[in-house]
Amino acid sequence: MNNQTSSGIIEIFWRYLILGLASFGGPAAHMGYFRKLFVEQLNWINDQEYAKLIALSQFLPGPGSSQVGFAIGVQRGGLAGGIAAFLGFTLPSFLLLYFLSALTLSDQAAWFDGVIHGLKILAVVVVLDATLSMFNSFCKDKITTAVCTVSAATLMVMPSITTQMLVLVFAAIVGVIYCKEVSSQSTAEANSNLAENSDIKSNSRKLSKVKMVPLCLFAMLFLLLPVISNQSLWGELFASFYSAGSLVFGGGHVVLPLLQETVGNNVAPDQFMLGYAAAQAVPGPMFTVAAFLGAESMPEHAFLAATVATLAIFLPGFLLVLAFQKSWVNLAKKPVVAGAVTGINAAVVGLLLSALYQPVFVNAVHSGVEMAAVIIGFMMLRLFKLPIVLLVVGFAVFGITL
Repeated sequence: MNNQTSSGIIEIFWRYLILGLASFGGPAAHMGYFRKLFVEQLNWINDQEYAKLIALSQFLPGPGSSQVGFAIGVQRGGLAGGIAAFLGFTLPSFLLLYFLSALTLSDQAAWFDGVIHGLKILAVVVVLDATLSMFNSFCKDKITTAVCTVSAATLMVMPSITTQMLVLVFAAIVGVIYCKEVSSQSTAEANSNLAENSDIKSNSRKLSKVKMVPLCLFAMLFLLLPVISNQSLWGELFASFYSAGSLVFGGGHVVLPLLQETVGNNVAPDQFMLGYAAAQAVPGPMFTVAAFLGAESMPEHAFLAATVATLAIFLPGFLLVLAFQKSWVNLAKKPVVAGAVTGINAAVVGLLLSALYQPVFVNAVHSGVEMAAVIIGFMMLRLFKLPIVLLVVGFAVFGITL
């Protein structure tokens, strides 16, 4: 690597590190930060390219804003640039959630239990808001609403990772059969103003082969997860988080029900909810909740476990970005693919709705006063757009006073 390339990678890292320290507000806010810096200020990419990357992140499973950030890094500095972008954007929240886990594993002051309880109540507010927003976006007709309803009811009656996977397969089939016409029309409209890059129009055989490498690696790891999980505790840890990262459609909040099923036996419900609530309070990607849960799963090797869990949950989404970044537009126009994605998006709303009840609501709300706090918090977030940082402070104080 020459000095010019090295300096470019370093610049990518520190630009993303600053964003990782200041990007509060969740994926939608992250997209705004990225556009302001990389499109308007630095001119690393143009608006059309940025719009394609956002649409790509919606099309693939994985952490949406982190996938966009990773793709910008790849476009700017190759694979090394993508890795630098990931490390810079993720490091601050990773460290914050790891140290929170270390704090919970040590002796706690009495007030700390109150803060934990307040954050668990806040999680009800946040998941409720996310569920409603996703329902409005993905369940716009009778078919998608029915898929959402059946998915939620099924998961409430038979909660398991196997049920979740079957629900997603069922939703994809329903989408292919009933939603492909509508989906293809909406996809065409969404892409009508996006100019095709010349390299997309003139893909070479060499480029196609290169794209197959990350795709094959993604598929191989996913298919081998049962084998990997049975090898050791470390294999089980990697498999749990890689599986969750491979199946998350629709945003970071959907990782909650997936992780609850895969790591629920190794992490107490209260600690699980604390980690999820804390992930709302820190800047950067929500998927760094894996750092907290990984450390809680293996406290005797907390830092290494946090690192393995974090890398495992981000890896599938990044492999898919590498595979499809150049050719996804043409793929997304296919009615069968668009219909399957429509069905899956409706199903993940059902996944999140089931998680809203168990474990979020069941483990947080035990009295009328706490339910009143949920209602007021939801109003402040939904109607008055109160920043999440202020809600974190408010609910922490509320928890202490209970």
